Amino acid sequence: MKIKTTQDQITRKEAMKKMGKYAALTAVGTFLILSPSQAHAASPGVPDPGGNPFG
Repeated sequence: MKIKTTQDQITRKEAMKKMGKYAALTAVGTFLILSPSQAHAASPGVPDPGGNPFG
C-alpha cells in the first residue's frame, strides 16, 4: 500500500468542488433518463395505469 504524499492529495475545497460537478452531471443524466413526458411517449400502446378508477 502506497502512502500518498502531499502532492497527491487534494484539499477539502477541491474535493467538494469535484463532488458538486459530479452531482450536477448525475442529476442532469437522471432527469433526462427519467423524464416523464419522454417515458410516456416511449411506451407503445400501454394503457395509463393511473387512470380514473371510477370513470
